[in-house]
Amino acid sequence: MKFVTRSVALSLATLMSTTALMTSFAAADSMEDLVKAAKAEGELTTIALPHDWCGYGDLIEGFKAKYGLKVNELNPDAGSGDEIEAIKANKDNKGPQAPDVIDVGLAFGPSSKAEGLIQPYKVATWDSIPESAKDADGYWYGDYYGVLSFEVNTDIVKNVPKDWADLQKPEYANSVALAGDPRASNAAIIGVHGAGMSTGAKAGAEAGEAGLKFFADLNKAGNFVPVIGKAASLAQGSTPIIIRWDYLALADRDTLKGNPPVEVVVPTSTVLAGVYVQAISAYAPHPNAAKLWMEYLYSDEGQLGWLKGYCHPIRFNDLVANGKVPQEMLDKLPPADAYAKAYFPTLEEQGAAKEVITKKWDEVVGANVQ
Repeated sequence: MKFVTRSVALSLATLMSTTALMTSFAAADSMEDLVKAAKAEGELTTIALPHDWCGYGDLIEGFKAKYGLKVNELNPDAGSGDEIEAIKANKDNKGPQAPDVIDVGLAFGPSSKAEGLIQPYKVATWDSIPESAKDADGYWYGDYYGVLSFEVNTDIVKNVPKDWADLQKPEYANSVALAGDPRASNAAIIGVHGAGMSTGAKAGAEAGEAGLKFFADLNKAGNFVPVIGKAASLAQGSTPIIIRWDYLALADRDTLKGNPPVEVVVPTSTVLAGVYVQAISAYAPHPNAAKLWMEYLYSDEGQLGWLKGYCHPIRFNDLVANGKVPQEMLDKLPPADAYAKAYFPTLEEQGAAKEVITKKWDEVVGANVQ
């Protein structure tokens, strides 16, 4: 399903009263009541939110300043699995070691719901979150996403590729790399998946097979470089074109500061997205503070905070359509209309593509990526 939004927005009061039937928390009747309840709790406990990731440093400070709540930050460098284990380990702990909220990879949303580890809650802006990026009952919901892009060293590559098919051209000999080993790296697997979809193949196993053929052809032509692409290899010129998440490529562009100059291109045909999701712990010691945090993150202010950190907020298309994104932010990004095509593969499609790509890479492509 493509990234779509609805035009009808429910009032916060309606959402709150509807959610009251779905959650063990006592739902507030208005934003004012929610703020009061959160302030009475006094604090919020987060986990796995490094300050230099997606603008989280400014978001946390903004939340604290706006509502006067203390924020306990657990293990900023934790992974999604660590977040889930923290909920399990602290079910009966009402202290600062029990996370109220989590920010995890897509796969952890449905699995956490199935295990009864998260609570449902629908924010006021619920209807502007794409259907394909949220649980229908409100247990988890996409927060921000990246799309596959081409990170290009324009000191070396003068004619920048605009689409997947361009990568097969002779002028890109010894130039194209993935950002990981497709036998093990999720980012690289998604890169192969996206290449396959660009040929017209359906997401999933079919695109996995087509992606393998795409890279087999790329390798045979001498265009594929079997090196894990990074900012250093891009700057050195050994991998002048890297298939990479846009937010990482844009961050590299800033870090390199024009030495070399970097252009970040979102392909014109197939725009494949990867999303993270938010959820509230079923055992949250501060449930109202958790709800308020969600309202903050999914407000225009919170969404723009993520965008400042180059992570596209899940409501990006809605914000652009309503003129809410400052021009200076847009000027730092690839064209906004490119993201309107973003496709969010389902967990089933991702799993099917991964199975094909990891098992057949050596046989079909035969490039030992290191």
